[in-house]
Amino acid sequence: MKPFSRRIVWSDVLTFLLFLLLAALIWYGHAMHSVRNTYVPVYIQYTGKPGSIGLGEEGLPDKVMIEVRDAGSRLNAYHREPLHLTIDLRTYIHGDKGTIHVPSDALRRSISDILQGTSSLIATQPEDITCTYFTEQEKTVVVVFDGAVTPANEYQQVGDVQLSHSRIKLYGQDRVLNKIDTVYTELTELTDLVDTTSMRVALALPAAVRADRDSVDITVITERFTEKKFILPIRAIGVPEGYKIRIFPNEVEVNVRVAMRHFNEVQASDITATCTYSPLRTETLDVDIHYSDSYITSAWAYPAVVEFMLEQ
Repeated sequence: MKPFSRRIVWSDVLTFLLFLLLAALIWYGHAMHSVRNTYVPVYIQYTGKPGSIGLGEEGLPDKVMIEVRDAGSRLNAYHREPLHLTIDLRTYIHGDKGTIHVPSDALRRSISDILQGTSSLIATQPEDITCTYFTEQEKTVVVVFDGAVTPANEYQQVGDVQLSHSRIKLYGQDRVLNKIDTVYTELTELTDLVDTTSMRVALALPAAVRADRDSVDITVITERFTEKKFILPIRAIGVPEGYKIRIFPNEVEVNVRVAMRHFNEVQASDITATCTYSPLRTETLDVDIHYSDSYITSAWAYPAVVEFMLEQ
């Protein structure tokens, strides 16, 4: 018996597949040109609503479904590139409270305007848009960054975290707003920063309030630092009149942290080392470092404690 593969007439198989492909193309072409109905979504964006206006629990729909009649190719295009409709609510809001009502005829006209000329609008679901509205109280509160910033090794943070908006407006009932003075960002941790970093963070908005924005942009500036050393004399202060004090040693090594780009601008004259006499101390005094240069971010002394002798 001959193997199965040898009994197959491959030319007949290829002919069959060719006719099958042609049939599929003919069917697809017919489907693309035939007129039929289908349902597609229309996504809605609302504008013109004052920030102080709140909406009822039913809310405004973010989309409506429409039944459209057109050729198959056009209907497919509506699925590939969804329709978007903008509704200006200033036309429907009058007074402090009431009902927003976009009637069916106005809704159909707006949707028809964004359809292709060959398309026919058959129906919309829902047929109209209705939502109650009311005026809420307004309060401006402070925005505070909530999180931690950790620069990479040999880098330091410059200044505080910068916020694109230091204040926002909240809307709600008086009894709720009266308890709120500050809104924090969501907890954010930034680590190993080596350059200026900007990002958008969400706000942790309290319950039962709305805000004129739900996020802010933050900026963190970091720069590379180095250390600079000085040998400075120690100056005694607070010594009783008629006495003098001897300090051992009378000089101290001071290390300051400074951004590399300001290294040459920091001088010994910007720094002083002092010891404050106290009758409660009999043998040693702490060394305090003071600096006036804004480029210095921290300073420390070695040794940090010195011995002293009070003489009359």
